[in-house]
Amino acid sequence: MAVCYQLPVLALDRPVPKHVLSRRGAISFSSSSALFSPTPRHLSKRRGAISYDSADQTALFIRLLGEAKRTLSHTVSGTRVCFVFRSCLLPAVSVFTSCCLSVHFLLSQCLLPVVSVFTSCCLSVYFLLLQCVLQRVGCWDFDVFLLDRLTNGNSLVSLTLHLFVHYGLIRLFQLDVVKLRRFLVCVQEDYRSHNPYHNALHAADVTQAMHCFLREPQLAETLTSCDILLGLVAAATHDLDHPGVNQRFLVQTEHHLAALYQNTSVLENHHWKSAVGLLRESGLLAHRPASERLKMEERLGSLILATDISRQNDYLSQFRCHLQSGDLRMDNANHRHFILQMAMKCADICNPCRPWRLCKLWSSKVTEEFFHQGDTERKHNMEVSPMCDRQTNSMAKIQIDFISNVVEPLFSEWSRFSATPLSRVMMGHLSANKAGWRPQRLVLAAPLSKVLPQGSSLSSRRGGDA
Repeated sequence: MAVCYQLPVLALDRPVPKHVLSRRGAISFSSSSALFSPTPRHLSKRRGAISYDSADQTALFIRLLGEAKRTLSHTVSGTRVCFVFRSCLLPAVSVFTSCCLSVHFLLSQCLLPVVSVFTSCCLSVYFLLLQCVLQRVGCWDFDVFLLDRLTNGNSLVSLTLHLFVHYGLIRLFQLDVVKLRRFLVCVQEDYRSHNPYHNALHAADVTQAMHCFLREPQLAETLTSCDILLGLVAAATHDLDHPGVNQRFLVQTEHHLAALYQNTSVLENHHWKSAVGLLRESGLLAHRPASERLKMEERLGSLILATDISRQNDYLSQFRCHLQSGDLRMDNANHRHFILQMAMKCADICNPCRPWRLCKLWSSKVTEEFFHQGDTERKHNMEVSPMCDRQTNSMAKIQIDFISNVVEPLFSEWSRFSATPLSRVMMGHLSANKAGWRPQRLVLAAPLSKVLPQGSSLSSRRGGDA
C-alpha cells in the first residue's frame, strides 16, 4: 500500500536530474492519469515520494511507503488528504521536505497552508507510531529493526532515552535532558556504522534485552536506581567504537589497543574507557560528587568487562557455585552487581534466544562480519581465525556451535536463577532455533568434508574454539 496526497498542481521551474529520479523517495513523473486512481494500490508499484501527472496537468501526488498501521483523513481548502500509514514515516517526512525545497514548493503562497498542515500531521502521526512501538519495548519479540527504520537509524538514542524516562532516572539523578541526549547521540555516533553487526543497532538490541531482564521479579524488586542506570548505560555502550574484528586479530596485528591494554580484554577495556570519556565530555554526571562519579565509572567498567567471551567459564563457574549453594542474597550489593553482570552477558549474546525471524537476521549480520575479518586475514597471509573462514564454515555451523558451547550453558543457568515465563520463552526459542539450523548444516556437510585435511574432524576443531 502507499500514501497518496492530492495537492494543487504547480509548475516545476527546474529539471530534475535522472540520478535523482532513479532513487527511492525522489521525484517521479508520469503521463498516465491511471496511476492516480482513487485506490493507492497502483501507486505502491511506483518509486518516489512525489508523482506529477503531466497529462492532465491537474494533480501532484505525494506518497509514503511503509507497513500499514492506520488510516486518517484531513481536508484542507476542499482538498482531501488521505493518510494510509505503515512504518517508515520519518524518512518519508525528510524526503518530502528535501523534495519540496528542490522544486520550490515554498514559492507558492497557495501551497504553504497545505504544506504546513501536511508536515504537522505527519509529525503528529510519526510520534504516535513511535510511542506505539516503544510501548512494546518490554516484549521479548520486540522488533528493533522496525524501530530503527521508524527513527531513521536513531534507535539507540530513542530507545535509551525512552527507558530513562520509563524508570524515572532523569528525575532521580537530576539529569540535564539536553546533556543526556547529547551523550546518547555521541554514543550512537561512536559506533561504526559500516560494521555489519557491532554497530549502534546491536547496542539498541542489547539495551532492550537488558530492560527485559531488569523487569524480572528477582531484579525488579531489589535493584536500586543506580543499578538500573548503570545497567542501561553499560548495555548502550558495551561495544562502543568496536573495530569490527576480534581481540585475536588486534593482537596478531600488534594494534595499538592491544599494546595499551596488554592483550587482556582489549576490546572491552576500550569500550569502557570510551564510554567514560563520553560521560565526562558530556558532563552528564558532573553535578554528582566526584567520589560517586568514580565509583559509578568503576562499576560501569565491571559490567562491560563481563561481556568478554574469553572469561565466560569464569563467570559461569561462579554463577553455578552460587546457585548450588543457594547463597545469593539480592539485598547484598556485591551479589546484586554480580547478577547485573550475568544479565549483561545474557543480553549481549541473546540473539539465538529471539524468535526465528530475528535470530536469522542477526545471524546473517554477525556471519558477514566474521567472514570479512577472515577475508582480511587471508589477504594479508595471516592465519584465519576460527569461525571467520568462509571456506570451511557456514552460518548454520557457526550458530549451532555458538549455541551449544556458549549460549545454552549460560541461559540454562540463568533459567535456574530466574525461573520465569520469560526464561521459558527464551529457552523455547533457543531449542527451536538450534533445530532450525541443523538441516542447513547437513546440506553443507559433504562439501565441508572435502575442504578439511584427512584425519581431521569438525569436533576436534570446535574443541579448540571453546
